[in-house]
Amino acid sequence: MNNFFEHHIKKNFPFLLREKFVLAISGGIDSVALAYLCHQMKMNFELAHCNFNLRGQESDDDEAFIEQLGSNLSIPVHVKKFETLQYAKEYKMSVQMAARSLRYSWFNDLAEGNKFKYIVTAHHADDNFETFLINLFRGTGLDGLLGIPEVNDNIVRPLLPFKREAIEKFAENFNLQWREDSSNTSTKYVRNKIRQEVLPILKKINPQLLENFERTQTYLKQTKSIVDDRLNDVSHTVIQQKGNDKLIFDIVALQKLDNTSAYLYELLHDYGFTQWDAILNLLTAQSGKYVYSHSHRLIKDRNFLILQKIKESINPPILITQSEKCISTPFGSIEINRNVRLSKVVKSVAYLDESTLTYPLTLRAWQQGDFFYPYGMVGKKKISKFLKDEKLSLSDKEEVWLLCANDNDIVWVLNHRIDKRFAACSSTKKIIKFEIK
Repeated sequence: MNNFFEHHIKKNFPFLLREKFVLAISGGIDSVALAYLCHQMKMNFELAHCNFNLRGQESDDDEAFIEQLGSNLSIPVHVKKFETLQYAKEYKMSVQMAARSLRYSWFNDLAEGNKFKYIVTAHHADDNFETFLINLFRGTGLDGLLGIPEVNDNIVRPLLPFKREAIEKFAENFNLQWREDSSNTSTKYVRNKIRQEVLPILKKINPQLLENFERTQTYLKQTKSIVDDRLNDVSHTVIQQKGNDKLIFDIVALQKLDNTSAYLYELLHDYGFTQWDAILNLLTAQSGKYVYSHSHRLIKDRNFLILQKIKESINPPILITQSEKCISTPFGSIEINRNVRLSKVVKSVAYLDESTLTYPLTLRAWQQGDFFYPYGMVGKKKISKFLKDEKLSLSDKEEVWLLCANDNDIVWVLNHRIDKRFAACSSTKKIIKFEIK
């Protein structure tokens, strides 16, 4: 295996010979074997071990084993202890998902803090096939059938072509020591059940199972390349706007495609959506209907679907004192100029009568119940009704801010309309200009 691994690295991962990386190590046979293989090739790496505190003394013994392994190989070891059960309960997720989230979050922090270019893991061919089966059983698209990628951002998996049998033989030939995780024998976990009960039967039926699977994955990756080329062509037609964490899809163009649902899946699955029937129904739903993923929202707005990242926090109000000349805001800066002349009216500029203003002024997001007296209209109007009449989408409405004076009187609906009570005119003595840059 040594020679094959060395050839594999030089051919497919030469950057690992040049760059410093961190190797994720559990103490099991796979990661221990990978550590020895990398050490034999004199690569520049350090070890990282997660103690999830899930198996009592056994978890602490794993940690001690890794510390000793690092000492034997003269390789620095990083260890992190986690309260995994508490984290899983707090974030309402399975223990396995909690451990995965904690593990990769720490690995990335570790890589950034120590300037490791890559995070290397010991996933191998059997792991890859298990992942394929899990995705297949749960129902998946083409990406799910591709299994585990060899390189995913800064995560590298150089053992993927190697079967567990080859790794075990290497470990035995070199008399390596490793730790056995007792939880791996439990069949309450889907992966363990597949590993212990399903895979042995499949390998008995077809001894060349993993070799054939590798060929199948090659064909699937080639098919994925064709799909990506076609998707790129379609994207130019159906995506009307990009940028600012927002994509706008043309519903009419989508409906002209054969198998629209398949295109929707390929266009949107990277954003965490799973409710595909609900998304398909958005095409014919009323405006304002939406579907959420954990990170994004897809909104129906007339003839468009608007994909937007969910905002993590609400921006607090901003106070403007009388002496300020420029204000930074979440949507850009606002320049303030005094003693100016009236000029052409545009939505990004407000000419106001300064004598009507009481400082400090306030910039804030609009709220239900807000109303103002729109310039050029009779009487007052609720902001919600005004924005509806302006035909703003739900996402655009959420981005509307107000300039307020006298505690809560609305002076200007930014980028839309001034309140006539504060508007400057030709006879105004002190005109102040607010301009969004």
